[in-house]
Amino acid sequence: MKKIICKVEYDTEASEIVAKFTSGELGDPAGYEETLYVTAEGKYFIYTNGGAESIYPEENIKRIAKDKIDAWKTEHSL
Repeated sequence: MKKIICKVEYDTEASEIVAKFTSGELGDPAGYEETLYVTAEGKYFIYTNGGAESIYPEENIKRIAKDKIDAWKTEHSL
């Protein structure tokens, strides 16, 4: 997935996965995933996607500041 945020392109296929959090099992309509990526330029973002009844019923990308990554990992016990 690609998304432009504030004139910066975030692309899951051109970026490196740093960490991944999964809630639920494959096929669970309430299940979802949050995947933390870093671009070649060092910008971080989170790709979200889930089932129809989840908190992420549609795929999306949101940027995350580098100083917020540890809190994200702690929140997800990574």
